[in-house]
Amino acid sequence: MHTVYDVANWFLANIESVTNKKLQKLVYYAYAWFLVFNNETAEDIELKFFDARFEAWVHGAVCPELYDKYKEYGSSNIQKYVGELADFSADELDVLNQVCDVYGKYNGNELEYICHKEDPWKNARKNLSAYEPSTNKIQDKEIFRYYSSRLS
Repeated sequence: MHTVYDVANWFLANIESVTNKKLQKLVYYAYAWFLVFNNETAEDIELKFFDARFEAWVHGAVCPELYDKYKEYGSSNIQKYVGELADFSADELDVLNQVCDVYGKYNGNELEYICHKEDPWKNARKNLSAYEPSTNKIQDKEIFRYYSSRLS
C-alpha cells in the first residue's frame, strides 16, 4: 500500500500548476476511483490506494495530514515534485492517469464545485451551513457507492 504523499508526489510531478486545493481533490479522486475499481462491494472494501482520512471541509474533500504539509503555499501553486516517485503498478498508474485526464484540467475552485455536488461530501456535511467548519469523515462506503453508481 502506498501513502497519501506517494500519490500527491505523482500529481505534483505530472501536472503543472497545482494548488493545495487542487491537490486535495486529485488525491481524493484517485482514492475514490481506486476503491471502485479494486473492490466488489461497499460492505467488503479490502483494497485501498493508501490509508488516509478524508474529511468534509468547507472547500470539499480534504486529507488533513496532506493539507498540513502544503498549507504554507496558501492559494499559490505548490513546487513541482522532482524526487523519486513510488513504484506504482500498471493498474495504479491507470487510475492516476485517468484522474489526471478527467480532473487535471480543472483548477482548485472548479474541483471544489464538482466535489460539492457529489453525495459523499454532501452526506458527510449533513445539516451544516455552507461555511461551517467540519471534521466529519467521508465514509469509504459512501465513496464506493456513489462513484460505482456513476459507472452504470
